[in-house]
Amino acid sequence: MAIIARMAAAQRALSLEDPRVPITGAQLVELMDGAPTASGVQVNEFTALNLSTVWAAVRILANAVAVAPLILYERLERGRRRATDHPLYRLLHDRPHPEINAFTFKQVLQAHAVVWGNAYAEIERDGAGRPRALWPLLPHLTRVERRNGRKVVVTTLLDGQQVALPAENVLHIPGLGYNGLMGHSVIRHARESLGLARAAELYGASWFAGGGRPSGVLMYDKALAPEQKARLREEWQNLHGGLKNAHRVAILEAGMKWQQIGLPPEDAQFLGTREFSVEEIARWFGVPPHKLAHLKHAHFSNIEHQRIEFHTDSALPWYVTWEQAVNATLIPERDQARYYAEFLSEALLRGDHKTRYEAYSIGRQWGWLSANDIREMENMDPLPGEEGDIY
Repeated sequence: MAIIARMAAAQRALSLEDPRVPITGAQLVELMDGAPTASGVQVNEFTALNLSTVWAAVRILANAVAVAPLILYERLERGRRRATDHPLYRLLHDRPHPEINAFTFKQVLQAHAVVWGNAYAEIERDGAGRPRALWPLLPHLTRVERRNGRKVVVTTLLDGQQVALPAENVLHIPGLGYNGLMGHSVIRHARESLGLARAAELYGASWFAGGGRPSGVLMYDKALAPEQKARLREEWQNLHGGLKNAHRVAILEAGMKWQQIGLPPEDAQFLGTREFSVEEIARWFGVPPHKLAHLKHAHFSNIEHQRIEFHTDSALPWYVTWEQAVNATLIPERDQARYYAEFLSEALLRGDHKTRYEAYSIGRQWGWLSANDIREMENMDPLPGEEGDIY
């Protein structure tokens, strides 16, 4: 039985908060704080998800993979058919393991691959060596190594034990990488960009927390004792600090004056910086800005083409990565000439009614579509009799 399957109950609670997950001091700093950036903000794979643009990019890519059915096909002498009688069909299409459905499984693994650059799932096999369950592994506790010329996947269990799994028993979805073993984390490479975005966000929050005004100084023409300065600063902050005190009237005595310092947000191009951060993060994740609700360069005449570009440039490479990993790992080499897995992504490219019906009309007139073919693509029941199958 698979290692993760033996620990199924514990897997439900796997998280960084679990004190049984052993990590070194250096790993703890990396996980909790991340490496410092020039903006002074710490960024790692967990804190980056607090940025709405990062969360949206990860969600969009994860959902793009999750929503497309992953179908197992059997090659025929001419054409193909869905291999619904094969045990792997249900594993990929319906339920990878007893506690999770296919949509959630693909969504989780794709989010891991986008954020950490790698996604892993242990393959539980039956007595004949056939896959019967797929158990996700935590990406921050898993890595790929080469030992004695053999590729293995090393993962850390809840009790602190490190287990080296044979590569053929792990479904590995890698992102962009250079060594042929693991993908690279986008977050680690994008730390400076994400740090700037987070710094701008924190600056805006502190701006409003301070009452929506730049900071300033109280000027007095006489010397004050240290305790007087401290008391004056505390009283001023209590009376006029924070958003709820933003419009209180200040009464200054004994010739004291208020001098505003600091640049207002418009002078520091605060809004422009935040807008640019959306485009910058979109570039890092390969997601068109319009998918992140940034519609500056999107309009009615090009939004359809941008939707197609998202499929071909953003989602399709991940489909191919998944398909090749599944075909190489889950299908025995002796059966790979007969069976293969492929995403059914046509539904994501469906146009409006007019465009679809015009395409159907062309296919019907030229003879490669029947009425029932069209009705099936429109999720309609076939016509009675044989007339619906005439080309």
